[in-house]
Amino acid sequence: MIRMRAPAPLPSHLSAAPFTVHEARAASLSRARLRASDLATGGRLIYLPGGWDFEIRSLARALSAATPGGWISHLTAAVIHGLWLPAWFRDCRQLHLSKPKALPPVRRTGVVGHTVRVFPEEVTVQDGIYISTPARTWLDLARSLPMADLVAMGDQLVRRPRPGLEFRTEPWATREDLRTMLMRHPKLQGIVKARHAVELIRTGADSAPETFLRLALAAAGLPEPELQLRLMPGDLYSPAADLGYRKQRISIQYDGAHHRTREQQSRDNRRDDVFNAAGWRYFKFNADDLANDFRGAVRRVRFAFHAG
Repeated sequence: MIRMRAPAPLPSHLSAAPFTVHEARAASLSRARLRASDLATGGRLIYLPGGWDFEIRSLARALSAATPGGWISHLTAAVIHGLWLPAWFRDCRQLHLSKPKALPPVRRTGVVGHTVRVFPEEVTVQDGIYISTPARTWLDLARSLPMADLVAMGDQLVRRPRPGLEFRTEPWATREDLRTMLMRHPKLQGIVKARHAVELIRTGADSAPETFLRLALAAAGLPEPELQLRLMPGDLYSPAADLGYRKQRISIQYDGAHHRTREQQSRDNRRDDVFNAAGWRYFKFNADDLANDFRGAVRRVRFAFHAG
């Protein structure tokens, strides 16, 4: 009986994530070792170690390394950046790779290729991955995203990060940055929708549902609400509602998943008490209202607005 010899262990840095043939050669792996049963192909020049569970960031890193001149883009870039996406896009396993028009088009199984015009400031490097910037990713998705979702992603780009709570201190972009980028790409598919969306983007929304609520109020004919409405304007320690109408003393809050913790609920209760004690009409909406496209929420706010 002939016993098959187990393949030699992979170097630790290649054993847990996809790697390229160039990384294999740098680690002195032979061609025979790369044909062993504990490795699978991830497409040309890419190997997948046995037992590896799909994880988009590590596969994107290998694809980026195996494609000089190309960069991760579109849905894949949005997932890696942590940008807002509708639920039906979030679990997509397709990799999107862009190349400039001067290079041959992408032809890889399981990879959606794009040949585009790009400017140097629209591509960045993140954890070793060549990837479109968040702003360029927003533009690339303008063709496929519904308008409200495109605005929600835009709100995410321009929002000010919370000090001490996020890995960055500045917004990913400003509305002027987005307008400048749109001017550079007048013929890109989706450009008309993007031009409309950029005029609807506002600073101050901390989540996509807040954006959807703001858009629903405007679509119902109500004035545009103030975002991050502080009870005492200019006082950074004053309680703030997500949005509202100061003249009518209406404050509105959207309670997402992070509001379920005991600590957050305690802070929310203190904020609610302050607004109520000041005589404001205070509305709190949640995922049930979102599932109804905020129709009931809008009716309640409209009634309060016109009741004076």
